[in-house]
Amino acid sequence: MKIDAEDNRPSLRSRWGVPVAVAAGVATLSIGAVAVFSGAGEAQPVLASPAGNPTGAAASPSAGAAHGSTSGGTGGTSSSGQGSSAPAVYTVTSGKTTPIDAGTVTRILSSCLGADASRYHAVIGVRTPLASKDWDGVVVAVDSAGQYVQCESKGDKGNSPDSPPTFINNRLWGTGRTIAYFDSIGSPVGKKQLAMLGAGHYASGVARITISYGDDPKQYPAVMAGGAFVYAAALATEASHIDPMDVGGPNPYVHAFDASGKEIYNQQKDPQFAR
Repeated sequence: MKIDAEDNRPSLRSRWGVPVAVAAGVATLSIGAVAVFSGAGEAQPVLASPAGNPTGAAASPSAGAAHGSTSGGTGGTSSSGQGSSAPAVYTVTSGKTTPIDAGTVTRILSSCLGADASRYHAVIGVRTPLASKDWDGVVVAVDSAGQYVQCESKGDKGNSPDSPPTFINNRLWGTGRTIAYFDSIGSPVGKKQLAMLGAGHYASGVARITISYGDDPKQYPAVMAGGAFVYAAALATEASHIDPMDVGGPNPYVHAFDASGKEIYNQQKDPQFAR
C-alpha cells in the first residue's frame, strides 16, 4: 500500500485498488500547445434515470452525501464514541478541476519522464479541487503509437509510480473493453477531508463519462480528451478523523454513455469487479 497522506497515513486508494481503480501510468507531453485542458469550473452532478441514462444536474456537488460503498470495500470509520462503529459518510464538496497552463505541463512531464517527454503529446492537464501532501493534479499524455502515460503533479513537478510509465496501457480493461483503468488514488487532507483522483482510457463509441462515489447515485462528469479521461473530487466527512486503517473511502465508479445518452458501461455492474 502506498503511503500517500497527511501524517504518513496509508493511502485511502490503493494503486491496485478494487473494485474501482487500478493503477496506471504517467504522462508525457510535447511542449507545443496543450490544446485541451478542459474541466475548468465546478462539475455539476448528473442524476441517473431509472434507465441508467444521465439527466440534467439537479443539485450542486456539495448537496447530498456519498456513502461508503458496502460492496466496494469501504472502510469503517467510527462516527461516534458509542460501542458500534458505523461507516463514515462522505459528502462530495467539489468536482472542480482547473486547467494547468502549457508551460507548467511541459515542466511536469519533463520531470516525470525525462528525455522521453518529447515523444508525448499532452491531452489533459488539470489541478484537483484539493491538494494532498504529495500531489495536486495530473497530466495524461499519449505518444504516436497510442501509448498513454499519467503523471501526478505537485506544483510544476511530475511523478509516475509506474515503470515504465506506459505500464498503464492494457493493464486493466473492464468487461467489454470499453473502459481501461489507469492510476486511481486518494489521500486524507487534514482530518475531515479526502482528495481523490483517477484516470483512464475509453474506447470509440463513448461520448460521455461520469463518476459516482460509493452508494450515492449522483454522477459527476469526467474530463475527457484524446481518448483519456480524468476525474477528481474533494470529499468531506463529519467523522472526527479518518481512520488510518480505512483504506477504501467511497469507491469511485465509472459510467460510460454513447452519443444517444444510453449507458453502455457501468462499473458497478461489471462482473470483472465483483467480489
